[in-house]
Parts: sequence; C-alpha cells; structure tokens
Amino acid sequence: MQDLATKFANLTIQSDFIFKKVMSRKRICKHLLEELLQIEIADINYLEAEKTLEPEYTSRGIRLDIIVADDKNTHYNLEMQVKNNKNSETDTYVLPKRSRYYQALLDIDLLQKGQPYDLLPPTFIIFICVFDFFEKGNYVYTFKKRCLENLELELPDEATTMLLNTKGTHGDISKDIKSFYDYVNNHIVTTYFTKQIDDEISYLKLDTKVRREFMLMEARLLDERREGKAEGIAEGEAIGLAKEKLATAKRLFSMGLSVQDIAKATSLPIEQVEALQAEQS
Repeated sequence: MQDLATKFANLTIQSDFIFKKVMSRKRICKHLLEELLQIEIADINYLEAEKTLEPEYTSRGIRLDIIVADDKNTHYNLEMQVKNNKNSETDTYVLPKRSRYYQALLDIDLLQKGQPYDLLPPTFIIFICVFDFFEKGNYVYTFKKRCLENLELELPDEATTMLLNTKGTHGDISKDIKSFYDYVNNHIVTTYFTKQIDDEISYLKLDTKVRREFMLMEARLLDERREGKAEGIAEGEAIGLAKEKLATAKRLFSMGLSVQDIAKATSLPIEQVEALQAEQS
C-alpha cells in the first residue's frame, strides 16, 4: 500500500487516471477543445458520466477515456497516449488501427439500433501523444478521408482524427495549447490555463476518495495480472502433465499392457487410450 501511495503522489497529467479526472472538469476540457479547434463552445456534456458512475478501468480498448458532446452535437473523444506501442508479432505500430477501432466504438455507441446512418453526429478522435508518431515535427496531425484520384474531394462523413504531438516544433497552435504541451512534457506552468490544470491535480491528490479509488483500481489490476500469470502457469503445467501421460501410455503399450490397465495407470479416459492404440497399430 505504501508503494501505491507513493505512486499516487507522483502521478502527472500523463497518467490515464489523472488525465481523465482533470478532463472531467468542464472548464478545463471545454477550453482545451476551444483552443485546439479555434472555435467557441457554449457548453459540453459528458456522455460517459451518464452511462456509468464507476468507469471500467480494466476494459482494454472498450471504455474510452473522455467522451463529450458540445452544444452543436459534435462529439469528442480525448485520449492520452504516452507510449508508441508496437505489436511484436507484426512489427507494426498499433496507434493507427487503434484510432480506427475507437472511431468504430464511438459510432456504434452513438447510433441506436434502427436509426438511419445520417443521424451520426460529427466526431473528433483526439490522441494527445507524448511522442511524434510521424516524426515530421508537427504540433498537430489532422486526418480526414480524401479521394486519392482527386485530393480536393473530401468524403463528408464528418469524422476527424487528430494526433497531437506534444514534442512538436512547428505548426499553428494557440499559446494555451503550447503551454499545455509544455505542461504535459515537463510539468511547467506557463499560463493561467496550465495553472488551472496544476491546481486541479494538486486538489485531486489531497482528496482521500480519489486516492482510495486509485489504490483500488491498481490493486484490481495487480490481482488480474497475478491471476493471468497463475492461469498461464497452471495451463502450462496441465499441458505438460497431459503430454507426460501420453508418453507413459505409449511406453506401456510397448510393454504389452491392455487398454484397461493403461487407462487405470495413467488416469487417461479409456476412449483416449483406445485412440492412442489405434495410432500405434
């Protein structure tokens, strides 16, 4: 528990837990969206808060971090991305397909069964990345679907994906967005906006309920990892034992023992021993 307390005390905006808590403050989330998109938003509504009071932190790729809708029914999904993960089996980075999956999750969630497709609202999938995925130095990479034969033609599906690069060096972003990047990277407070964020994090760390929520979440995750490891070991042992029984059965066959005796000696089902006998003959 002491280790968890220390971990909680050292959390920053890069933590999914703290990021979600901070962005759950309407004034902060609303201002971030306004500054990023250079628009005015009258109000935002937290959709996830309406669905559950206890977010499923252990759900991988199912529970999106922050989902809000503005007064014009545009929906936004905000996610913090600290690691540029790679699939070791395919040697490919997972972020592009992850953004596609998140878009699908959001669309499925927004369209009720039987509703026409044109009721899907405009959406923004926004990943705040603490790395430059494309290594081009842009502060922001914005994607919409365009026709390869005529790049002036845009598919008007009203779906936008934005990869924010906190390590960027060039592009057109506001002072508050640049200060937000500096805060994410180095915990530097340079504007009133980042001071609000920093104050909020300090307040969260003093809240015993928030600390208890974090510790319970971490304890559950640790238990699941331990259970998964134990299950893997048990499964491996079971497979090894089964192979050992089959090897023993084969040796007993070579010694001339009957199917019944071999089944009794190895505790294998008699049907399995009979099948093994057929293979041996």
